[in-house]
Amino acid sequence: MTAMGAIEASALGQAMRQWLWLYPSVEIVHVAGIALLVGSIAVLDLRLLGFSRAIPVRKLAAHVLPWSIASFALILPSGLVMFVAHAGDLIANPVFAVKISLILLAGANAGIFHAGIFRSAAQWDVDVMPPLAARAAAAASLLVWISVIACGRLLAYF
Repeated sequence: MTAMGAIEASALGQAMRQWLWLYPSVEIVHVAGIALLVGSIAVLDLRLLGFSRAIPVRKLAAHVLPWSIASFALILPSGLVMFVAHAGDLIANPVFAVKISLILLAGANAGIFHAGIFRSAAQWDVDVMPPLAARAAAAASLLVWISVIACGRLLAYF
């Protein structure tokens, strides 16, 4: 038996495939977490793109980033549990590899943004168009997260 087969054969993997409401319930938690994550990120990204410039960037970030981080408490365990149910199929699916790569890219983009250009946010906090680097990071973030969602949906078709 392969490692992925063993994961699927686990009690959790079997339960996820056999209990009528377990997989859909976990998937609902996962989708709710994604909505919370992408919604909170999109609000900040749109501000960084220059919308609603009267809202201070630093205050908005301080407000939405805890929600973004908290959303992982829903997304990570639910995603892992759904993975356990179909590990072999997902590992073999190139769309899954793209989705995971995009998530890592989104994390790297956020890390670079917060460690770099965001440190100068006091200079462009209110009523100023954010610098090109901030706008580029925000545009990349929106594009990558929309792509993650698209890959998640496409998994069912490949």
